[in-house]
Amino acid sequence: MALRVLCIDDDVRLFELLARYLVDAGVDLVHASDGRRGLAALEGGVFDAVLLDVMMPGLDGLEVLRRIRARPGAAVPVIMLTAKGDETDRVVGLEIGADDYVPKPFSPRELLARLRAVLRRDDGEAEGTGPGRIRQATIGQWLVDLAAHQVRRTGSDDARETLRLTPTEWRILEILLQRPGQLVGSAQLLTGAWGPGYSQRTNYLRFHMARLRRKLEDNPARPRHLLTEPGMGYRYQPDPESG
Repeated sequence: MALRVLCIDDDVRLFELLARYLVDAGVDLVHASDGRRGLAALEGGVFDAVLLDVMMPGLDGLEVLRRIRARPGAAVPVIMLTAKGDETDRVVGLEIGADDYVPKPFSPRELLARLRAVLRRDDGEAEGTGPGRIRQATIGQWLVDLAAHQVRRTGSDDARETLRLTPTEWRILEILLQRPGQLVGSAQLLTGAWGPGYSQRTNYLRFHMARLRRKLEDNPARPRHLLTEPGMGYRYQPDPESG
């Protein structure tokens, strides 16, 4: 089945170039020429990923990303398309919840590789659902149900008492939760969450770990469960009574 990807970018020529290349790779690329049209397309259809330009007239890409991440339901992977030297937009995008960014100009082959990375799924059983795997873990007041792919407030069945995580946040969390108390090196975590070629991008982890702490920890400034081991990596530390 072809992947369905939404490209929100006012550069029609870029879209046409990408569409010609990606169709041979089994990608159905849908175009929205501005932010409002892109949000409307997301409301009216289902997409496997979004390519989102930062610099657009009217509603810019960062505001579009904020609105995407505020939508109910499953979080779609988002790759930001940024100007080559605009580090600020990349930082803000990652903080808001972008899964990756690609600086312009880029080759269609590079973009396809990034798409495959954010859409990557392990062969066989998913992390957290196979025999011997941890199915649930508690972080502060939240129960992380890996089997159901859901985060809900402990002891509550109220649908309003749930948290939305981005696909990248899920992958990072799953890797850490399956190794309770163990140090997971930054390179190992980057490769596991994004794939080969990302092992040096430690800034990715800083932003996504900060977001996970803001969502899950009772006191993100003094985390008890999602710990940083400076210069080495990260660790999930369960409560003593839970494990």
